[in-house]
Amino acid sequence: MQIPVFTVDAFTNRAFSGNPAAVCLLENDLDEDLHQKIATEMNLSETAFIRKLKPGDDFTKSSCFGLRWFTPANEVPLCGHATLASAAVLFHVQKNTNSVLTFVTLSGELKARQVKDHIVLDLPLYTAYPQELKEVEELIKAAVGDMIVQDVRYSPDTKKLLVRLSDTYERSVLENLKVSAQRFLSVEKTGKVKGLILTVKGNSSGKGHDFYSRYFAPWYGILEDPVTGSAHAVLSSYWSEQLGKKEMLAFQCSRRGGELKISVRSDRRVDIAGQTAVVLKGNLTF
Repeated sequence: MQIPVFTVDAFTNRAFSGNPAAVCLLENDLDEDLHQKIATEMNLSETAFIRKLKPGDDFTKSSCFGLRWFTPANEVPLCGHATLASAAVLFHVQKNTNSVLTFVTLSGELKARQVKDHIVLDLPLYTAYPQELKEVEELIKAAVGDMIVQDVRYSPDTKKLLVRLSDTYERSVLENLKVSAQRFLSVEKTGKVKGLILTVKGNSSGKGHDFYSRYFAPWYGILEDPVTGSAHAVLSSYWSEQLGKKEMLAFQCSRRGGELKISVRSDRRVDIAGQTAVVLKGNLTF
């Protein structure tokens, strides 16, 4: 069997930055266990599988496809950067002629459209609620040590914990923070947390970024994710409320780094726009 496969760097316009995702185009249904085996083989934070929904569908002409995402360890319900990468393969490689693509996923229908040199994802917006510090104190200490924490929120829909560091900290403090994410597995006792977001307010006077973040998900086999669309579905809601803004520019300051343009909508959805770079084209053969 041969399956076309691509590696796409998402939320960047330069190769070898942003967040890499593998994208597989499935002409036919794949044995269930093969999804995980391929994702483990690709060994990127996410491998996306685009599948045709009807026998007559065509990757160049159809506008609606099935989409699933797998980490090297398991399937996940939502992945923004791999959705962006999937749309890039259909728009830029397959030359799909539609202005809007719809993906049927575990998180409902997600849409992607081209706007100039960006692809805009239509994602759910998730609220993060105040979280009692005592429950997660050990986890936060493992992440940031004795740094000053300004706010702690929890998103039950995504099982993500949002930790906002003091506004006195600059972007460089977050970037230079040494985090041993593997330790989170032993100190997180509640069973509630499956992802940890660290965030700090930006300096958005002029053309700066409104906020910065880093994201850790050792529970899914990802110590640190370079740029995370699903985390920004939580961050967008939080920072929109905190800053009183609907339009924001965000930067995830991992080692690779990536920029996200955010537009919070009134229908509990968020448009997250990013650029992409296709860096590999080939075939899986087995």
